[in-house]
Amino acid sequence: MSLAPRAVLVHRVTEYEELLARHGTHGHTDFFLRTHGQSVDEVLERHQRAKAALAEAAAAVPLTWRQARVERADLDRFLFAPEDVVVVVGQDGLVANTAKYLAGQPVVGIDGDPGRNPGVLVRHRVRDTAALLRAALSPGAALDELTMVEAVTDDAQRLVALNEVYVGQPGHQTARYVLTPDDGAAEHQASSGVVVGTGTGATGWLRSLRRQRGGGPGLPGPAERRLAWFVREAWASPATGTSRVEGALGPQERLCLTVASDRLVAFGDGMEADALELPRGRTVRLGVSDTRLRLLV
Repeated sequence: MSLAPRAVLVHRVTEYEELLARHGTHGHTDFFLRTHGQSVDEVLERHQRAKAALAEAAAAVPLTWRQARVERADLDRFLFAPEDVVVVVGQDGLVANTAKYLAGQPVVGIDGDPGRNPGVLVRHRVRDTAALLRAALSPGAALDELTMVEAVTDDAQRLVALNEVYVGQPGHQTARYVLTPDDGAAEHQASSGVVVGTGTGATGWLRSLRRQRGGGPGLPGPAERRLAWFVREAWASPATGTSRVEGALGPQERLCLTVASDRLVAFGDGMEADALELPRGRTVRLGVSDTRLRLLV
């Protein structure tokens, strides 16, 4: 007998909950915010809207389905199953945080606070959750398949991300490495890191880097099987060069980086706590991933 579908509701702690954890009580939180020219009422109102959206989404799950909840900080320890429908209630960034732990499960992005999010990935309102869940499992469901980027080390560690992968020092200081684009022309470099991103990430870090550069490779679209990469703040010296600081990667191409510092890290979509450790001599290859995010239209 096949298992009933499971709706996995992904959320994150609110700003108010973070403040309470730091300051202990509502009164202390209020005092702290007032001393910094802010209002606890606004923070509490956003908290209440987020909690109401999560509760409404949970109530919309069909009674015949199973249901689970997972908070952002626990994503790396949660076991997603093939029959899951993943309901992300929150901001666009939470969809990106979730994507790296999935393997083709359909994702429904619910905007938990309409008007405060761009709505690129959280495209739907919470009132439509029940209909969206039914649609996610229907034959011919309309799903956008968004390209993801992967980093694979020579000892078989693997990391995927929806927006971008950063390779560099954990403290964003000078990283030393040998960079080898797919054409094989290696270059010793010292920089503040390398960013390899997708079309989904092209509206954020990649666009900023390209603008600072005054040009560079054309940025891909979200579903396009192509990546763009940039070296941040490359430093020229007798031992390091700056001739290979940007480029594009097709579906079969890889950008190779061999660590020449004591330790570098690779992490995706800002999740620094879930990073690959890269000791001296380790090689990491970055390119288009076979995994895609299947986002319900």
